This record gives sequence, C-alpha cells and structure tokens, in this order.
Amino acid sequence: MPTKSYEQYCTIATALDMVGDRWALLVLRELSFGERRFTDLKAGLPGIATNLLTDRLRSLEEHGLVEKRELPAPAARTVYGLTRAGTRIRPVLREIARFGMPYLATAEEGEVRPLMAVYGGAGALFDPVAAAGIDLRVRFVLDGEEHWLELRDGRLRRADTSQSPDLTITGSAAALFELSRGTDPRALADRLTIEGPAAARRTFARCFPPVG
Repeated sequence: MPTKSYEQYCTIATALDMVGDRWALLVLRELSFGERRFTDLKAGLPGIATNLLTDRLRSLEEHGLVEKRELPAPAARTVYGLTRAGTRIRPVLREIARFGMPYLATAEEGEVRPLMAVYGGAGALFDPVAAAGIDLRVRFVLDGEEHWLELRDGRLRRADTSQSPDLTITGSAAALFELSRGTDPRALADRLTIEGPAAARRTFARCFPPVG
C-alpha cells in the first residue's frame, strides 16, 4: 500500500493513492504490453531497485490492479499481468503518453526500445473513432526486432503473425518515435520505410495522427 495518502475525497487523489507512487505507473506501462516475468520488468525499468519493484508489484496486487500467476510446464514460471480492473489504466497511460510526447527530446539512435516505439509511441496515438470499421495489419521491424499490430473495428491489439501485413514499417525505433511526434516522413526516409499500398498508408496516417 502507499506509505502516504492524500486523504481527500477526490477521485484524482484516490487514483493517485493507488498508482501515484514512484515507478508505479511505469510498472503498469510495462504490464500494459502483456504479461511479464519479474526479470522482464526489471529489464524494462532500468534504475529500479529489486526491492522497490517487489514493493510496487505487491501494492498494485493489493489494489487489485495486478495479478501473479504460475504458467504450466514447460514454461513453469511466474508472470505478472493486469487484472480486468487493471486494464482500465490503458487509456489513462495512452493519454499521459500523448501529453508527454511534445516534451520529449529528440531520441538518439539506439536509445529507444522497439517495444516502446510501437506501443508507447505509435500505439499512444491510436484514434479509435478514426479506426471504426477499419481492418489493418501492420508489421514493424525496428532495429531488428519485430512487432505486429492489428486494427479491427476501432480496436488496437497484437496481430496474428500468420497472416500477411497490409503495411510493413522498417527502420529504427528512434525514427518511429520521430514520426509519431509529427516529423515529415520524407525527412525520415533514410531511417524509416513504410511499404504497402497507398490506401493502407493513408489509413495508418488517419488512425495514428501524430502529436506535434
């Protein structure tokens, strides 16, 4: 539980009592990408002490936002994930990401995790209203790491990789973040390529409007 409370009858204060401790939102950010082992969380949160990560996970579990489960053999490992209540933080994280994006300094090559560029960069820009009735599969190959997203009926989710993509975006994670911040794609041509039909490219631009 948090060591201090705002002790105010206020929805914002109550939410901050639950997720306002240092690192708590970043732990939730990592779990919003999918289930993670403790070591995965530690790797995705450089700088957090092991005992502090343990404390944050315990607090979030007590608040009913995070759950721990044991995977069966052959995986046989403990993973953490968001509960049904915890998934309600996803749109909050998306709006915080949109708020913070204009204040980001230009990223250096190799500084951005591909996972973060896809889900925390492009994913934060997703407009469900613009995506209503749209089916689009996007394959990202960033710094040699592959991720897939699918738009379907106004929802964004991980895509089934067994089918062909409508668009393939290849290049650096830093360049994808620059695209998300509104940099003209032509200025990124040597660092990021978008392959696919013109109609699919227009759909992507409409459903992921940049924050400038």
